[in-house]
Amino acid sequence: MSSVFDLHPISRRSLLSGMAAASALVLLHPFSARAAANQAHLRLMETTDIHVNVFPYDYYADKPTDTMGLARTATIIDAIRAEAANSLLIDNGDFLQGNPMGDYMAYQHGMKDGDVHPVIKAMNVLGYDVGTLGNHEFNYGLDYMFKVVGGSNFPYVCANLTKGQLSSDPRQDDLFFKPYVIIERKIKDGTGAESPVRIGFIGFVPPQIMLWDIKNLEGKAQTRDIVEAAKAWVPAMKEEGADIIIALSHSGIDGTTPSERMENASLYLAGVEGIDAIFTGHQHLVFPGPKSWDGIANADPVKGTLAGKPAVMAGFWGSHLGLIDLLLEKDGNSWRITDFTAEARPIYHRDDKKKVVADVADKTAVIEAAKAEHEATLAYVRTPVGKTSAPLYSYFALVADDPSVQVVSQAQTWYIKEMLKDTEHKDLPVLSAAAPFKAGGRGGADYYTDVPIGDIAIKNVADLYLYPNTVQAVVITGQQVKNWLEMSAGMFNHIEAGAKDAALLNADFPSYNFDVIDGVTYEIDLSQPRKFDNDGQAINPEANRIQNLRFEGKPIDPAQKFVVVTNNYRAGGGGKFPEIASDKVVFVAPDTNRDVIVRYIIEEGTINPSADGNWGFKQLPGTTVTFESGPKARQYVAKVKSVRIEDAGEGTEGFAMFRLIL
Repeated sequence: MSSVFDLHPISRRSLLSGMAAASALVLLHPFSARAAANQAHLRLMETTDIHVNVFPYDYYADKPTDTMGLARTATIIDAIRAEAANSLLIDNGDFLQGNPMGDYMAYQHGMKDGDVHPVIKAMNVLGYDVGTLGNHEFNYGLDYMFKVVGGSNFPYVCANLTKGQLSSDPRQDDLFFKPYVIIERKIKDGTGAESPVRIGFIGFVPPQIMLWDIKNLEGKAQTRDIVEAAKAWVPAMKEEGADIIIALSHSGIDGTTPSERMENASLYLAGVEGIDAIFTGHQHLVFPGPKSWDGIANADPVKGTLAGKPAVMAGFWGSHLGLIDLLLEKDGNSWRITDFTAEARPIYHRDDKKKVVADVADKTAVIEAAKAEHEATLAYVRTPVGKTSAPLYSYFALVADDPSVQVVSQAQTWYIKEMLKDTEHKDLPVLSAAAPFKAGGRGGADYYTDVPIGDIAIKNVADLYLYPNTVQAVVITGQQVKNWLEMSAGMFNHIEAGAKDAALLNADFPSYNFDVIDGVTYEIDLSQPRKFDNDGQAINPEANRIQNLRFEGKPIDPAQKFVVVTNNYRAGGGGKFPEIASDKVVFVAPDTNRDVIVRYIIEEGTINPSADGNWGFKQLPGTTVTFESGPKARQYVAKVKSVRIEDAGEGTEGFAMFRLIL
C-alpha cells in the first residue's frame, strides 16, 4: 500500500476539505519533517463504531447529514496520509450493524456467495491494513459475520473469542480468528533510507457479547477476559519479533477498580507490559477530548494517554479519525518509540450559531462502492406499513411518559399476550419494559425520533427501535419490578427540595437503560438519592425513589408474580439491573422487537401512540430543574400534559434548554 495518496494543502480547514488541487504543497507532520537518520515517523489511523454508516445519510430522517459517514472520513484519511512518510489504517469494530442499511443487507438482501457487503466494499477502497471485531458484529449470527468479513482485503484479529470452552492456558484456546498479526513494512527514515519494521496488532471484543447475543452464541462461542488474554498473547508477539505492538480494543475507558471480564477495560489493557499504543472504541466518545474523562487516574485526556501510552477513541459513525503518531528510532535491528502525539480529528464543526458545518466532502470512490446498496436501502425504508393518529416523538422521553416509548410497549404487550395464551403463564398479569433509544445525548441535538401524523414507514419503525434485539419475557415479583424501576431512576440526579434550575439528567447514565414499565403507575421522588449505581449495586439501600407504585389502582404486592416483556439484552442481564438475568426468562421469541412493532402496526392499521401518563415525578413545591433536548422539541411542549415544561433558552452544542417545574 502506498504511504502517500491524494495530496491536499495543509492549513487545517483546507487540509480537511480535501478539495484543493492535488499539486499543492503538502506540509509534513513534525515527526516526518524532523526525523533524522535512523528515525522514522509512523502514523496510525483509526476508524471505530462505523455501524454501517458508509454514506453521510440519516436513513431514519431520510435526509443527508454532515455529522457522519465513512465517505467523509475517507477524505480525511487521504489528506492525513499525505502528511506522513509512513502510515497504516485500522478499524476498531462495530461496523456491521447499526442502521437500516445493515438490516436491509442482513434481512432482505442476505449474503450470497461472492457478495461483498457495502461497508467492506468501502473499507477495501480505502486500503485498511487490519481490523478487529466489536460486539455488534454478532447481532446477525456467526455465519453471517463470517460471510461479511470474508469479503475483506485485510485480516481481522481477535484474541479473546474462542470456539468452545476456555483452556487453562489462553494460548491453547481454539480461536475463531488469529489473535494478532505482525505486519512487516519498509519504513522511511529522515534521510529517505528504508528499513523493515514489524508492527503487531492484537484485537479484543467485550466479553459481554455472551450476554448480549446469547441467542447467536450460546454453545458456539466463549469469551475470555481482555486483560488476561493480552497478558498471554503479547509476549508471543514479542517472541515472534514485533518491534511495536498496537492493541485494537473494542472496549471503552473505565477508571473504576478492575474486575474480571470488564466491559470497558482499555485503561487496564494499556497497562499490560509490551503494549505500546492502544486504539479504543465502544463508548461512542472522543479521546483525547473534553468532559467525559475527568477524574480517571492514569488517563490523560489532553495528551491522549492511558497508563502513559498513546491512546485514541475516534467517536462513532465516522465522526472522527483517530490518529496516533509515533517517532521511532532504530535501536540495533529493532525500533523503539521516542515520542508520540494522539488526536481525534473531526469531519465537522459547529459555527458560532451552533450550526453543523462540514469540514470535508465525500470521497467519490467510497460513494460509488456502496451506491447500489444505498439506493436499495432507501427503497426499503420508505415502504409504508400503517398510519399513526398522533405524532411520534422522543424529545421528552427522559422527563415524561412518551409516545415513542408507548408504542413499543403497546406492540410488545400485544405480542406477548398472544404468545403466552396457551402456556402456564397465561393468567399472569403482563407488564412491558421499554427505553428511549434516540434521546439526544452523545448522538447530538438532532438525535430524536420525530414522526408526524400519517404514514409510518419501515424507516420510522427502525427509528423507534434502533437495535435488532429479540423479544424475551421474564417472570418476576412485584418487589423486583420496583427494583427494576429504582435502577432506571438512576437517569436522574439527586435534587434538593427548593432547588432552582438544578441539572436533572445524570450524564453518566445511558438513556437505553432508562426503562419505563407500562401496566403499572408510579412516581419518582427526586429528593431521594439513587438506590443503585450503574452496576446494579445498592449504594443507598434505604432510598426509595419509586413512590406510589400501583397495579390496577392498588399498591403493588411485593410477592405477586408478573410477566415483563422486554428484549434479549435486558433479560439476559444487560445493563446489570438487580436480579434481572437469564434465569428469570420464560419466553424467548424468534422475532425481533422491530418486527413485532411492524406486525402490530400492520394489524392495527392506524395506531394511537398517545402517552397514557402512567409515570411522573413526585411534586417538590418551589423546585425547578433543567434539561436539554433538540430545538424541534419546542413545537411539542404544549402537548405534554403530565408535567409542566417551559422553554429555558439555548443549551450547548446545538441543544435547546428546558425547565421542568416540580
